[in-house]
Amino acid sequence: MAGGAPRIFVSHLSGVPVFDPNGDQVGRVRDLVAMLRVGGRPPRLLGLVVEVVSRRRIFLPMTRVTGVESGQVITTGVVNMRRFEQRPTERLVLGELLDRRVTLGATGEEVTVLDVAIQQLPARRDWEIDRIFVRKGKSGALRRRGETLTVEWSAVTGFSLEEEGQGAENLVATFEQMRPADVANVLHHLTPKRRAEVASALDDDRLADVMEELPEDEQVEILGKLKEERAADVLEAMDPDDAADLLSELPEDDKERLLTLMQPDDAADVRRLLSYEENTAGGLMTTEPIVLRPDATVADALARVRQADLSPALAAQVYVCRPPDETPTGKYLGTVHFQRLLRDPPFTLVSSIVDTDLPPLRPDASLPQVTTHLAAYNMVAVPVVDESGSLLGAVTVDDVLDHLLPDDWRETDFHSEEVSSGQ
Repeated sequence: MAGGAPRIFVSHLSGVPVFDPNGDQVGRVRDLVAMLRVGGRPPRLLGLVVEVVSRRRIFLPMTRVTGVESGQVITTGVVNMRRFEQRPTERLVLGELLDRRVTLGATGEEVTVLDVAIQQLPARRDWEIDRIFVRKGKSGALRRRGETLTVEWSAVTGFSLEEEGQGAENLVATFEQMRPADVANVLHHLTPKRRAEVASALDDDRLADVMEELPEDEQVEILGKLKEERAADVLEAMDPDDAADLLSELPEDDKERLLTLMQPDDAADVRRLLSYEENTAGGLMTTEPIVLRPDATVADALARVRQADLSPALAAQVYVCRPPDETPTGKYLGTVHFQRLLRDPPFTLVSSIVDTDLPPLRPDASLPQVTTHLAAYNMVAVPVVDESGSLLGAVTVDDVLDHLLPDDWRETDFHSEEVSSGQ
């Protein structure tokens, strides 16, 4: 749903059908899952609880919802059928937030929550609960109904997490505005017990981002304390090259068991990466660069580059290939750099502006060869192409740095020292 989309009250979503892109019904919405945040900030909507035909309730992330309109929900078609399990930081919107007594901050008056409204943030895939429909007066069926009104989330108290307190829930809430690398630095200095508690409270995507920044031994430690099904979910949420690096540290039986639990498409990417030697271009690359067909336009390319979940290195260029669009692709035709995209009209075909002078790497290229290649051409990412000319992936400079830095680099203080002004 695009930015500026209308606000939706959750009572209208209860029981609505969920369809895949082909029009086949997946199930029905039974609840919504939100995460509360400190300081009165609107909760983030994580996803939907969907009841499928077998009456199993599964979790559908909002990142896989492409439309909420006309009494129906449309998904990307990729649905994880594992049973939904609520986590400590999660709240069921219909089951836990409605009918709750809260307080209007301006008057101190108690009100009853009748409904809440959700809205997608402009130019992002994130959703928030931003409005609450409440009724004044004391609760109770025998009492006359009072005035109803819609207020902003920040106008009431009684929902949000307190600033003070103990427990992983509050600690996780303080991480929300921190970069994954900074959260990883905090976790790195916690005890193993506390690290496991925090990991269990983080949602899958956030935990995946944080684990990618942790030392491998701590990644293995955290993964080993998760239930196997959740461990597979976290591996799916990680970049394929990071997931492959982590799985390579596990015993063969554990690795194969987790790969079997992963979604087949995600597991296939990871298995392909595991087939390469660790310190080669094939072992370093990600299998998810931006791939466009020759008939795509500059406007298409810029739309892909703008995706919020892309790293800056991957967003710096797009790779033009013949179909299929996912790695391994058809014939690799060349690279289009972000700066070139900014210089040409939106209707320009990317095939007409490809850089064919930049040589790609072979998957067996060694780490020194990859490093020299990036330095020689002043690149932040380089394509990896097989003998048949198909694009396999791309090696980014951040992946190279992870392998060049010493194993204990996280032990050093990589944050700038704060210098206070003179009194």
